[in-house]
Amino acid sequence: MRIRLAFAAATLMSLSACQMPGEAGEEPTASLDIPEVEDGDLNEATMVDITRELSSDAFEGRMPGTVGEEKTVALLIERFKAAGLQPGNGDSWVQKVPLVEITGRDYAPLTIAGDGVDLSFDFAEDWVGVTYREEAQSSLEDSELVFVGYGINAPEREWNDYEGVDMAGKTAVILVNDPDWESDGLEGTFNGRAMTYYGRWTYKFEEAGEQGAAAALVVHDTEPASYGWNVVESSWSGPQAYPQYGANAPPRTQMNGWVQNQVARQIVEAAGQDFDALVAAAKQPGFKPVPLGITASTAFSNDVRKFESQNVIAMLEGAERPDEYVMHTAHWDHLGRCTPADDGDDICNGAVDNATGTAALVALGEAHAKAGAPDRSLVFLAVTAEESGLLGAHYYAQNPVFPLDQTVGGINMDAFLVAGPSNDVTVVGPGKSQLDQFLDAALKADGRVATPNPEPQAGYYYRSDHFAFAKLGVPMLYIDGGEDLKDGGRTAGKAIADEYRANRYHGPKDEFDENWDWSGVMQDLQLYYRLGRMMANSTSWPNWNEGDEFRAVRDEACAAEGGC
Repeated sequence: MRIRLAFAAATLMSLSACQMPGEAGEEPTASLDIPEVEDGDLNEATMVDITRELSSDAFEGRMPGTVGEEKTVALLIERFKAAGLQPGNGDSWVQKVPLVEITGRDYAPLTIAGDGVDLSFDFAEDWVGVTYREEAQSSLEDSELVFVGYGINAPEREWNDYEGVDMAGKTAVILVNDPDWESDGLEGTFNGRAMTYYGRWTYKFEEAGEQGAAAALVVHDTEPASYGWNVVESSWSGPQAYPQYGANAPPRTQMNGWVQNQVARQIVEAAGQDFDALVAAAKQPGFKPVPLGITASTAFSNDVRKFESQNVIAMLEGAERPDEYVMHTAHWDHLGRCTPADDGDDICNGAVDNATGTAALVALGEAHAKAGAPDRSLVFLAVTAEESGLLGAHYYAQNPVFPLDQTVGGINMDAFLVAGPSNDVTVVGPGKSQLDQFLDAALKADGRVATPNPEPQAGYYYRSDHFAFAKLGVPMLYIDGGEDLKDGGRTAGKAIADEYRANRYHGPKDEFDENWDWSGVMQDLQLYYRLGRMMANSTSWPNWNEGDEFRAVRDEACAAEGGC
């Protein structure tokens, strides 16, 4: 099911607010029940051992549907049992997630043709492309290129980059991020510098399909994308996992892909257009799509394999209100085998991303079990196929084991950058929900402060598993480690983050290091423990803040009989 942000905006004012139990008809106040929580007994060895094992070459990069998945699921079940937790799906530790794996091969060049135009671009070096269709052969033949700006159709913001054009059989050329990403502040049609969901490639490909396009090509640009071409090439080559859509599949293009910025510039200028002028025009209200008068062609073969992957679910049943749930999420998967490094290493081990977060689920469950059951139930959900588009999280959210209107809120953990202790934490998406009040209390107890995400244009809130829950109304916190390090301050913190992104993120060198200093990770883990315990022992039902894009969905769920 696809939740459009337009729906949330259109219905925002018509729905009643989430209520505290027993307070029907009253708006929740700013004062929440936030109990004090003692430190948890967290085991660093649990974090180290599980991270080391999950990111070893024996797990082959933890690609869903491979032996790496089998080993990962077996290890998690073993460790959740040893931690004193119970199966989270009735008598089962897993939830089956139906997926299809499509591996493109034998790529023809991307050729661009027209009056006096004859260009050819090589796969991987210049462009990448995949299909979401379960077909043995993909072919794009003489498809007219149309520059559609940022590829956004947002009626509630009076913005439609497709206005007046019939995209049937055509290829959309789309800019990454959204129109006001270069703003200095957070005010604007699309939240200024802070990316909205309209800026994510997932949305852009969905919308191109809805518009009937034959193909969609996003123009890569490192700053607004927040990652380099090496990440695109590594992530979009090799096996790709998607949901098994079945008979009710949404509209899908024949091909979705990316082109290098300089390739897009060459294509647009060959069509007789000024690339920079088109980009500038796309940022302005009233932009209209621009047919380029030239065509794109390519073809490739696909190996298609249907399989079931698995979410792993453990829980600690609440002592007082066991049918109210606090969620902890992390994805266990990574990219498997990917573009080799210079030394020939082709296993994307995913030590930081996200063996660390997966290990944290076990370590937190272990500590909560030692402390005894809190009032509400705690759920520890290790999801599959995050790297393929949050597929495991979306499947759970659409097929919840524990009702979403009885899920109080949650915490997502995606990649602990092992950088030593810090004076702060980085909050991704601050100001969105009343969970910020729990975070403020937990940080005060830890003697630290919250720092807003320094790169709001990257849209990180829409890029990890908590987003699947947020779209359906469940308030979720997403917190990264701080950059104000106790040893070296913000300069050192930024240097470590930049080095990881440039050299290890989504590449074969995201490997376990026996020399890592885990003290900062354990500091962050203590914060997550405190947050989960606070929510579990609270009587409050935190909501999204008034005006947030997810508020209306939660209000509707809570207004229903038996909800929230």
